[in-house]
Formats: sequence, C-alpha cells, structure tokens
Amino acid sequence: MSSMENNGPNYLPSPQRCTGDALIEMAQITKTFKNAAGEFTALKGMTACFYPGEFVSVVGKSGSGKSTLVNMITGIDHPTSGSVRVGDTYVHTLSESDMSVWRGANLGIVFQFFQLLPTLSLLENVMLPMYLGGGFTPTQREGRALSLLKLVGLEGLENKLPAAVSGGQQQCAAIARALANDPPILIADEPTGNLDPRTAEDVFDLFAALIDQGKTILMVTHDISLAGRTTRTLLLSDGELINPWVASALPDLGHSQMLWLTHHLEPRVIQPSAEPPVLDASGDWLILVTAGRLELSGHSGHPDAQARRRLGPGSFLSSLSLQKEGGGRSSLNLEADEPVELLVVEGPEFQRWLSQNPANRLALEGAEWRPDQAVLEAASHSSSGWNS
Repeated sequence: MSSMENNGPNYLPSPQRCTGDALIEMAQITKTFKNAAGEFTALKGMTACFYPGEFVSVVGKSGSGKSTLVNMITGIDHPTSGSVRVGDTYVHTLSESDMSVWRGANLGIVFQFFQLLPTLSLLENVMLPMYLGGGFTPTQREGRALSLLKLVGLEGLENKLPAAVSGGQQQCAAIARALANDPPILIADEPTGNLDPRTAEDVFDLFAALIDQGKTILMVTHDISLAGRTTRTLLLSDGELINPWVASALPDLGHSQMLWLTHHLEPRVIQPSAEPPVLDASGDWLILVTAGRLELSGHSGHPDAQARRRLGPGSFLSSLSLQKEGGGRSSLNLEADEPVELLVVEGPEFQRWLSQNPANRLALEGAEWRPDQAVLEAASHSSSGWNS
C-alpha cells in the first residue's frame, strides 16, 4: 500500500476538546484502586463527551470499567487523575456535603438492585428525595410523587411496600424516585439486569419517553439489543473506549482485538491534489473511511466488483478482501474535490496480529466491506464520545 498524507485533521474531535454544548465532559480520567493484592487501573486516561438530550449506552464485559465510569460522573467515586465537568460544575472540586446537594438537584440515579427503602411505601420512597433536596414545598411533594408513580405505571400501588410488588414495579418506582427533583440527567447502572425481557422492554420504553421530554440518559447495560437502540453506544474494554468505527464495522472481533486496532489505526488524509494511493492485495493492510468518498479502480476478479467499488464513511477494506476476490493492484480515487479521511493499519505489526489469532483473519475475510448506512450511523453517533 502506498503512503498517504497524514497532515490533515484527525477524524474525531480532539480528546482535549468537547464542543461548547457538551453537558458532561470527562477529561483524561484515570482511576487506580489499591488493595492487598496491589494496584488495579479501572480507567486509563479516558476522555468522553455527552450532549443534552442524548440516550447513551455504556457496554462492556464485567471488569471493563463501566460502573467506574458512571461513578466518576455521579461523584460516588473520585478519579486518581483527570476531571469531570457537568454543566458548569467540576464535580470533584466539591466537598462531600456540597456534592450531595449538587447530586440531588442535577442527577437521578437508577440502580440495578432498586435500592428502595423496604420500610417505606412506594409513595414515601419517591417523596424522600424531595424532603432531602428541599426543592418542593411539603404540600407539593405528595402530588408530585403521585404523578410520577402514575407516569411509570404504578397508579394504585402507591401505598404498597417494595416487597409487595414485582421486581419490574420496584424498578419503575426507582425511576420515579430518580425523577423526584426533576434532574436533567439520569444515570442508570444495569437498570434491566434483574428484569425479565418484557419488563426490561417496558423500562427501556420509559427511558425513551423521558428522552422525548428533554432528559439526558447514560445507561450501563449488558443487553446489546437495547444498547443498539440508544442514540449512541460507548464500548469499553480494559478501562478504555474502543474506536466506534471499529466496533460498528467489525462486531465479530473480540473486544481485546478491537482495542488493539483502536491503538494501532492511524489517521490519514488523501488530499485532492495527491496521487491516488495504490493498494496491493499481496500486502497486509486495513483501511476504514471516516469522511469523504472514494472509488476503487483496477479491482478485478469478482463478478460484482464493478458494483461494489465505492467507499464512503463507515466503509472498510482490507487486503484480505481483495485477495479473496482475486484482485491485484488497485488505486483509490477521490469521488469529489475534497479530502478523504481514513484510519489505516499496515505492516509487520498488523501481519503479526493477523497471524497470531486465526479469528482475526476470519473476521476480516468474512466481513462485508461495502458502505453500510447502519454502520455509518452507529459509528458517527459514537465518535463524539471516543478518545484516541
């Protein structure tokens, strides 16, 4: 593969800069835990941005850092280094008492295990944050709590104790409690983890309705099907965010393999004035298009080659694809008079990565490299929250 210019802009915003309307900015967050066995770093220099009205899912295997990430935003835990800004507030500069007041006014937190007080009725559980926050008068609290319980489908159950209703109803009561002080942000840590599929769907629909009302929601989940329906998804592995273009285009790769590509893909720019790069099917390389459009020419050996040679944002192509289709040397030509931005990995390290794990080669050989609108939308939605 011939060289490409790499003096253009990165394909994503700088990790040091969220756009001005970011509601939440996590900047270079590292969190290291110390115990008798030594040190464990749960988050490794993570930067992420979240915007008003988004419904963002945070996905990853156990131990990937999902709960630690949301605990940084809520102030439940403190970073070893880095900062978290929510609105105009730098969360970890607050004292514990000030943080409690701030949290009650700005965040609603929904836990996996509901955390309702067992000796209080559902109505009293929902009223409690209003007593603690002091944002509503005593005469307003009961009426507001009743309206919230009605909103989540618990009308008529307000005087029941938590143990007298189902798990799904307890979770709905926990959501009503999280909304008690009308916070702009909801943080939900595995809110459907203990629910049956039908009830989980009901809870998700409730979250979607809250987005329509202007709330911003961050949801940690193991449920990939639910995550796929949120505004965007952050995929974590070993305390780091996986490049969303990789996660969307190559979902069959293991998370550690996606993370390898995240570390090794390099941004390149093809300028309109540059000589078209030449692709050699005998090499080892992978390209992902992140902006602009290309046409692959000189590609032969496959009956559908002519119809399949346009590459746009969300498209990827590897030497394995050309080898499989009998191609030789091909060139990448710009479709328009504007730069094209790519992510590229090639050379001996990539060759070793392919040879060390047969599943990597199979994933690239079996993947579809044509532009795919779903891939484009998923990756572009996620890109504003990914750091290199």
